[in-house]
Parts: sequence; structure tokens; C-alpha cells
Amino acid sequence: MNVLVNFFYAQPVGHAVEALHYAHGHHAADPSRRISVALNAATPVELAGLCPFIEHAHAIEHPFVEAGHAPLTLPREWDWVLDDPRRHQPFQTETFAGMRDYYAASDAYLIAKQGRSIAGPGRLSYLPHQPLRFELEPAALEQRTIAVMLAGSSEPALYPSEPAWRSILDALHEAHPDVRPALIGRSTRDERTRSAARPDALLDHPSNPIDAYDLPLEEQLALVKASELFLSPHTGFGLAALATGTPCLTISGGRWFEYYFNHVPFRSIIPDVDRFPCFTQFSPAQVVDGRTPSMSDERIAADLDRIVAATAELLAGAVTYEQALSDYFRDLTAATGDIWSIDGVHLRYV
Repeated sequence: MNVLVNFFYAQPVGHAVEALHYAHGHHAADPSRRISVALNAATPVELAGLCPFIEHAHAIEHPFVEAGHAPLTLPREWDWVLDDPRRHQPFQTETFAGMRDYYAASDAYLIAKQGRSIAGPGRLSYLPHQPLRFELEPAALEQRTIAVMLAGSSEPALYPSEPAWRSILDALHEAHPDVRPALIGRSTRDERTRSAARPDALLDHPSNPIDAYDLPLEEQLALVKASELFLSPHTGFGLAALATGTPCLTISGGRWFEYYFNHVPFRSIIPDVDRFPCFTQFSPAQVVDGRTPSMSDERIAADLDRIVAATAELLAGAVTYEQALSDYFRDLTAATGDIWSIDGVHLRYV
């Protein structure tokens, strides 16, 4: 049986990981299936090459935000076609006209001989919440390392400032002087996502950071895999980091809370939402003096001890995955009532 996970969505790294996660769940339900993915060409399609259960990855050159049409060049006939569930959400199709036009074109072009449904829990059997792991060798590192991503690809106001990051690195260096940070990001400006922060002002830090900016994506993920911890605010790259199996620490409080869980120990430092409101999702985020309240220097200072304590827990291997889930959803429920997660992982805890 040949299956297409038809997942044309926005270009951030995390959405490619979503597609691969769903493809993995359908593969786990029946390993004899031959599964391919169709992804926005502006997303890192090469991640599919790290997943042995993917037969082929099709890069879709098509407008996403603006209305438009482009020829579809992927094979037409499949046994099953499984679409991104967002194609059925009116808000999404009204906001992203190019996505709407792509799925209209794929409806006319693709032939699903046995059925068409959504990726994930739908009409084709699927095992949810399976551990996705990229197949790659860890980088060779000379000492203990924490991989650090300073910012994702949204506006800079949604991430900590350079002085705030310096205070974090100061505290971590004091607590763990034998651990070296590796700064990961992407400064190249093209159709792909680009980091909202540069590492230059932090490279002189006494912890002697590794400058891993602009390395090929697979090399950055190999570095994360070799590290003892991945530290960042909420980023799409963070979903890919989870697929390396490295424990993750998120300075939570951006527009989005953490909603993807991959059998990896983690901590999410959720701010005091009364002092530092956050999790606006699609609504505009409040910005004061160039930062959202939850990413302000004041907020980072307020939670610095929690960041250091969580780092120590994860470095020591003192946090289990189950404990991380339980603690996280307890804290998230106290912070916001609008909770969701990929595969409904949260439903056991709220």
C-alpha cells in the first residue's frame, strides 16, 4: 500500500516534523506501508531523509500565503492520501489563500484509490504518540555541551534580549563551569525561516560558546544529539531537537505553549501569567519597550533560578518523561484554559 502524507503548510521547521510524526504513526500501525510526504518546498524537506520509514519526500513549489496556482509535479495515484487537518479549518484557509488553492488543486489532481482522510487519527489506522527519532550520528564534541537557540523565526519581540541571554549564560556558567554552550541558528535570508537573533554579542562570553550558526541543518541536529541539553524559547526547531532524543528545556511564554511531546525528558518554564501575559496564539502579542512581557528582561530575571534548577535536573537525568508531562500540564492548566496538543497527549493530565 502506498500512502501520501499531503502536508503543505507554513515553512517553519516544526511543521515538517509534524508531518514526519504523523507519517511515523501511520507506519507504526502497519510497517508494510510505503509512505511518502509532500511538504512546502520552503520547509526543510531534507529532514525526511533522516527517517528510514519515508520512501520519498516531494517538495511542493506553490504559494502559501498569497492566492495562486503552480503545477503539481508529484505522482498522481496513491492508495491513500492523508491531508494536513488544517486544510479543513476555515480560519486557516481564509488566512492562507495559497494553502487553500493548493488543496483545491490537489483534490482535482491526486487520485486516492482506497481513500482520502486526514493525517493522524482518521480513517487509516494510526498509532498516536510514537517516539520519532532522526537517524543521524552525533557530532564529535570535546567537552560537555548545551545546545542553545537564542530565538526562532518570528519577530524579535517574542524572544529574550541579548542582555537577558547573557544573564542566563552567566548563571549556567557559574553553576556548570565545565559545560560549554553551542549557539545554533540561521542568519541566511531566503525563502526558509531565519533566526530573529544573531550570536555575535555573546561569542565573547566566558563560557566560550561554540558558533554553530549557519551550519547545515543536519550538522546542527547532530550537534544537538551530542549535547546533554537543548535550551531555547518556543521554536519550531525545538520539535526537531526532540527527535534527536536530547532533553529539552524551553523558556516558555511566547505566543504558543509547547504542544509536541516525543518521549524525551523536558522542562518548560512557564512564567507568572498575571505579571507576564503570554500564549496569545494567533492574536497579536502585547509589546512593551520592544519585548512581549513574557520575554522581557524582568521576566527572565524573575525565572532565572528556575531555569538554572531545571538545567541541573535535566543534566543529572533526574527527570523522567512521565514526570515532565505531569508537571507541565499541571502548570499549563494553571496558566491558560485553552490547551491542545498533537495526538491529544494532554488529555490524560487535564
